[in-house]
Amino acid sequence: MATQPLTVGFDLDMTLIDSRPGIRAAYEAFSAHTGTYIDAELAVTRLGPPLEQELAEWFPADKIAEMADLYRERYPTFAIEGTLAMPGAREAVAAVQAHGGRAIVVTAKYEPNAKLHLDHLGIDADAVIGSLWAERKAEALREHGASVYVGDHTGDVRGAHTAGALAVGVPTGPISADELREAGAEVVLTDLTEFPAWLKSYVAERA
Repeated sequence: MATQPLTVGFDLDMTLIDSRPGIRAAYEAFSAHTGTYIDAELAVTRLGPPLEQELAEWFPADKIAEMADLYRERYPTFAIEGTLAMPGAREAVAAVQAHGGRAIVVTAKYEPNAKLHLDHLGIDADAVIGSLWAERKAEALREHGASVYVGDHTGDVRGAHTAGALAVGVPTGPISADELREAGAEVVLTDLTEFPAWLKSYVAERA
């Protein structure tokens, strides 16, 4: 019996990209622009959830939607240049494609800004879907038929499981390997440099 075509989903921030330098610069500039204190060093220790969740720490509830729009508009000026690819990120995406599969990015980040990051860093994903967090990531994972989702956050594990996909965790963000396992990740890698070898064995098992 033929197996389904391989599709692997990847989270973006702290999975494929180390966006801490860029986001730190964006928050510092945003704080100066708005005159509202934002602890950028603290903010970059809790990347993953939607922007609005972080802004709620610094702005009143009735200003969050307006501030989120303004931040996203200003974000490319400050955040793209300083952001780095995670070790093994390009190779992980290429490994999926080398097996004849599709590598998609499903992220809570605003989709146009996510695409700017990937284009700038030369990470050639087959599709990018933004503004989805935790369980809602399952919407895109199901639509694209992903059987694996790779992420650094417990929210990514929940998204994978909601979609009926295998959750592969990488403790390269704010969440430890033990926390990822406790959340239910079936596989926990040290980082994406281990992904191509793991994928090879996964593809062999599927066959």
